Formats: sequence, C-alpha cells, structure tokens
Amino acid sequence: MKIKTALAHKISEDITSLELVELTLPAPEADEVQIRVMACSVNFPDILMIQGKYQFQPPLPFAPGGEFAGEVISVGSNVSGFKAGDRVVSGTRYGGFAEAINVPQALVRKIPDSLAFDKAASYSTAYMTAFVALTIRGYLQPGETLLVHGATGGVGLAAVDMGKYLGAQVIATGGTDEKLSIVKARGADHVINYTQADGSLGGFREKVKALTDGNGADVIYDPVGGSVFDESMRCINWGGRILSIGFTSGVWPKAAVNHILIKQISVIGVRAGEIGRKDPAIGRKNEETLFQLLKDGAIDPYVCASFPLEHAVDAMKMLEERRVVGKVVVTMNGYTPKHLG
Repeated sequence: MKIKTALAHKISEDITSLELVELTLPAPEADEVQIRVMACSVNFPDILMIQGKYQFQPPLPFAPGGEFAGEVISVGSNVSGFKAGDRVVSGTRYGGFAEAINVPQALVRKIPDSLAFDKAASYSTAYMTAFVALTIRGYLQPGETLLVHGATGGVGLAAVDMGKYLGAQVIATGGTDEKLSIVKARGADHVINYTQADGSLGGFREKVKALTDGNGADVIYDPVGGSVFDESMRCINWGGRILSIGFTSGVWPKAAVNHILIKQISVIGVRAGEIGRKDPAIGRKNEETLFQLLKDGAIDPYVCASFPLEHAVDAMKMLEERRVVGKVVVTMNGYTPKHLG
C-alpha cells in the first residue's frame, strides 16, 4: 500500500532536512501487525537521531518517531489476538512519522475506546522514566515531599502526575510562570519559578525549605543538572534521595561529598530503559504495571499541541525550542485530538 512518511535522508544539524515522501509499505510479515498511525509523540531522541547525536543511529533513510497509536489494518499469518480495526499502541526506536507501519506483534498492545490516540502515544517514555525513578530507584513513600525540577517538560510533568498518584506532596519547579500555572492545575501542590533575573537557574532552596518546615525535600527528581543540582544538595532532607535523570542544562554537576556524608543522602542515577534491558523480567513487569495505570486512568499524559504529518518539523522545532508543556504529537490519517492543553 502507498503511504506518506517523513524521512531523514542524511545526518544533519538542521532538522528541516526531513522530507515528506510517498513509498510502498509491504504487507506485514508472519509475526507483524500493520498499524494505521493516528498519533505519534515527539521526543528529543527523534531530533538527536537526525543530528547523529544519539547513542542509537537508525540506518538511512529513516522516519523518526518511536511512540505511536492507531488502528490495526492487517496482521501476519502467525499473529493471534489482533484483528483489523483494533485500537492499539506500540513503540519502536523509529518509524512512527508515517501513515502506517509494520510492527512485531510483541510490541503491540490494545487500548480501550476511552483512551485517546494522542494520550496513548505520549505515555511510554516519559512515564516509564518517572515510574522507575520514583518507585524502583527513589522509593518514594506516601506523605513524603517530592521536588520535581523541569516540571513543565514531558518527563517532569509525568513525575508530577506519578508523584501525586503515589501519595506525595509535590513541589514543582520550572522556568516560566505561564507554564507552571499548567503544572499547578495538573496537581502540583506548590510551584516555584527557578529562573533568576540574570537568566541563570537556581534560587529555589529557601522556598523549598519554607514549604517543608526547614527540612527540605525527601526525594528530588532532577532532569536538569547544573546549578539546579547544586541548589538541590542544599534543600534536601536528612536521608533524602536525589534522582539524576539527565542534564538538560548542558552542565554535568559535581556532587559535594561532604553534603552527602553530613546529611546521609543518596545520589541515584536513573536509566529507566536500561533496567529493562539488564533484567527483562523486571522490564516487562514495569511495562505491564504502567500500562494498567494508563488504562485505569490513574495517570493522564498531557498533550499541549499537535501537528499534521506534513508539518512534523514544526512539532520537533517546538520541542527543540522548549516551547512544549508535557508532550507534542504528530498526527496522521485525518486524526485530530479533541482536548489539547
């Protein structure tokens, strides 16, 4: 069948090099499910793969897009449990910026009619990071105080959502009051704008202490690094846990070991996907648990914007320029999300 897809034909710093083309998608192989894609979420690895900066590099040409949802078109001869018309979600490392895709059956899950395609396409990466960080690595307990940095981004807003589900008091930080108002409306107990007058990050430690009777946060979720990590070391409770998720600030901080010793705190690295690769059984259990939370409505991905496939570059630019709150999706086959923002 003929489909449209957005392909990267070369490695380029300029993501506008992505080109919309028409090609022939073959029938699914014996163990594959052919999916009509309705929505595909946009993640930073999509941009990094085009630029040749990601640890995994697909063979050229390739279509970005690793998380998508849609309807089954057809199935291979060995496939059972799926039929044409089933609503499904799937994930691969790339290929989702397309009107249709063939995916191994093992990577496909049915979704209920009540779950919108855009939300189904937006949960896996962000919420798996939050789930693994807060439950497996951070041991977040009901009643504890969770400080979430970068709370307006995809992994940050997922951590706010997951933290409230786990029964924590959540303090969320971010760079603009406008974005933080959305985070507050999404359930954060308190929000703090950590952007300083000179444009630097930090300056939240006294506010966190004031909100915690001087004790500091029990668990700190940090995808930012840099000065945000340094400040976090000064507003963490005795015996607290700092979860290092990433370094969106571009700066790799150095932990002050004397603070770690005196406050008896733990600095814990989190690579959610790597846990599943090292221990597939735990990985599968995590996936099942998280998917059940999604189906039950216990977690609710926030999608702020959508772009049709023809404007997939605009969706990636929005993410690259840090204008996204939560998630942005690319849509295909006439699908339009009903509730954005």
